[in-house]
Order: sequence, then structure tokens, then C-alpha cells
Amino acid sequence: MQAVRTRPEQRAAEAAVVVEATPHGSARSWSPEAEIGMRVEDIWDSLDVQQRQLSHGDKLNSCFDSIPVASFPHTFDGAQLVEIPSDATLAEAVDILSRNRIISAPVRNVDAPEDASWIDRYIGIVEFAGIAVWLLHQSEAAAKADDVGADELAAKLGTVTFEGAAAAAAAVASKVTADAESEGDIAEVFGALPSSDLFNKTKVKDISGSFRWAPFLALQSSDTFLTMLLLLSKYRMKSLPVVDIGEGTISNIITQAAVVHMLSECVGLHWFEEWGTKTLSEIGLPIMRLSKIVKVREDEPALKAFRLMRRKGVGGIPVVDDGGRAVGSIMIKDVKHLLTASETNRDYRTLTAKKFIANARQSSGERQMSIITCSRGDSIKDIILKLDAEKRQRIYVINEKGNLDGLITLRDIIAKLVYEPPGYFGDFFNGVIPLPSNSRV
Repeated sequence: MQAVRTRPEQRAAEAAVVVEATPHGSARSWSPEAEIGMRVEDIWDSLDVQQRQLSHGDKLNSCFDSIPVASFPHTFDGAQLVEIPSDATLAEAVDILSRNRIISAPVRNVDAPEDASWIDRYIGIVEFAGIAVWLLHQSEAAAKADDVGADELAAKLGTVTFEGAAAAAAAVASKVTADAESEGDIAEVFGALPSSDLFNKTKVKDISGSFRWAPFLALQSSDTFLTMLLLLSKYRMKSLPVVDIGEGTISNIITQAAVVHMLSECVGLHWFEEWGTKTLSEIGLPIMRLSKIVKVREDEPALKAFRLMRRKGVGGIPVVDDGGRAVGSIMIKDVKHLLTASETNRDYRTLTAKKFIANARQSSGERQMSIITCSRGDSIKDIILKLDAEKRQRIYVINEKGNLDGLITLRDIIAKLVYEPPGYFGDFFNGVIPLPSNSRV
């Protein structure tokens, strides 16, 4: 466990830049995320002096409401943002994502006028998994309507190969995706996507509102961390673009995973330790109890997991045995394994969740689709460090018998950091909310 530094020690540590043995003798300093934590610490200390009567929650709200989102580390590192035109076909969208080695991108409304504001210029964010699940759902519906057998359906599958998404994706896509893909995971190839006509003729704008298609709700550079944290937690946004109002373009994208990484870099600071050393029970986690967790049994079809994810609007489902013990986890991004052109997954409609996980582990390594767990006695800091280290977005709470007892997501953690003051957002959602009735955030 990292020790909590006193204020003088903290400043001394900042000044003592460590020179590494590099060809240029370059110096290592605090990470950008840790520097944000230091800014919070400065504000925290000033509030200690000026307003001692403030509660811990009030102080954190004041700290985060004093820092603009423009301070958040940039995803693109000077690279140009990749956009997908709304009139692109799904095949063209996938080609754009693959060539640029990213797994999601904002969709630009081609019908918007040149001087359109960002509200009219963008209609959402589309991703690999969303396209794959939509196509899978359409093929299932068509097969049911036509009473097509599994073998005949498999024979109709296309063989579109998705190139790219390789090692370079770790530098960009891992920051962009809210699923926090592990390094090399998105290097796997999609194959055998169903319904080539749908794939080649359906426009990106036509699937707006389908699974996990988020509304395009953006932040301005002058908005604060508090606004960003509330939108990612209470308002269930998966990721938040930051727009340059003058240019009407996107300058950054902030995800839940990026925020949790920032928190992990703040371990040792007073404001973090006062909050982070509390146990899950003390802080009111898990919010989602066992009865509310969407799950599948290991002997049920893996396809059911993806159907449930689409129907319930969730990004992952635990797989349990007959005794209720978690034996694995299937995430929405794992749809690529279901659609891979391989003998083991050919009859994908009857493939069990247990066999699906076994096949994925055999081809991708033992850690594939593993489940990470914790207990109610663990601290929030323990959970943050584990989620960040494992590049995951959810962790399951188990009891003393090893059975599932709850679920904690990145959103839940952020929600316990700050709260929404009465009337805080005002008319912020004008033009964006209410969401389309068929949207999935």
C-alpha cells in the first residue's frame, strides 16, 4: 500500500525529478493524470483552510467543479480525429475503423449545413461491436422469419475480413473505447459477418438508436470535471466528446475507463485516500444486487448472452454454473469470437456459453473471458487499482462461499465520488434530451 504523503513531502517529490538512463538523458515527471490529482489536492487544501464546515462530498464537488475538462489528458496526441459520414454503409464504416486501427468513431451528419453547431453536426458514435451485434440480430430475425436452419444460415454468412486493429490500437483505441480493451485483444480478426446485403447497403445513419448507440452529448472545453463525472455516472454516458465551440469540432474524448485510470494515478494524495480507503460496504457499494444482475448459465447458448446484452442495454454478462458460482464473463466485444470463421464456432446458434468461453481461451489465452471479483470488505482503492490494472469496466462481488453477491461498474465508482447539486444542469440538455425511444446508452 502506498503511503500518504504530507504536503511538504508531496512538494519535495514533485521537485525531485528523476533522471532516467535514456539516450537523451530525459527526465520523468508526474503523469498528466497525477498532475490533475495534484490540482485537486491544492484546491482541497485551500478549502480546508477557508471552509472547514464543508462535508467530504461538498469538498470533492467544489474541487472538481473548479477544474475545466480542457485539462484532461488528450486522447489523440495531435492526431486527426477520425469521423464516419452518416451516409457511409456499414461495410465502409468498418473499413474506416480498420484502416485507422480504432474501434469506435463519431458519426458526422452529412446533411448538416457548413455552419452547423456540434449538436447538428454529429449524430452519435458507432463502434465495431455495435455493428456486429446489429447484423447478428438482423440475421437471427431473418432466419426465424424464413425458418432457415442453422446449417443453411451458416452457408449464407459472408466472409468479410476486418484488417488492421492491431498493435498500434493500444496507443489510440484503448483510450477511445469505453470497454478498455486489453492490449492485443482488438488485434483479433472479425470474420463471417452475416447478411452481406445488409452489411453492404445499410447506412450508418439507419442504425442510429440500435444497441449501445449513444446520443451525441458533448462537453465544451470550459465545462468542468464535475459536469463530466456526473454525465459519465448518473446520466449513463459511455464516453464524452469535448468540442471546440469555435471550430465546431471534437478536440478530445473522455471515457469512464480514462477517469478510473486518472483516479488510480491519484493514490497517495490526501483527498483520494480519505475517500478511497473506505470499504465497499461503507461507501454503499455494490449498487446492483444479485437479483438485478443479468446472467446466463454455462449450459445455455452463448448467443443468448448477446441477445440479453442487446435487450437489456448492458455491456457484459457473467456466466454461472448450476451452483451460482461465476465461471467466466462474456462482454459485448466478444461477439467477434462468435462470428469468427472457425470450425469450433460454426454452429454458433447452439454453441453453449461454456464451450464458447473454452474456444476463446484456446485461441486467445487462458485469461480470455476470465472474471475478476472482490468482496464487500475490499476498499474502493483496491477496486480502482484492480480495474485499471486489468483494463476492465466491471467487477463482481462474491460472498464467502464464492457465489455472486453483486456487481460494481466504473459508472458506480464515479457516482460515489461526486453528487449532482439541485438544478446543476439547468438547460444543458436542451436539443439533446429526451433520447430516441430505441436508444441504448
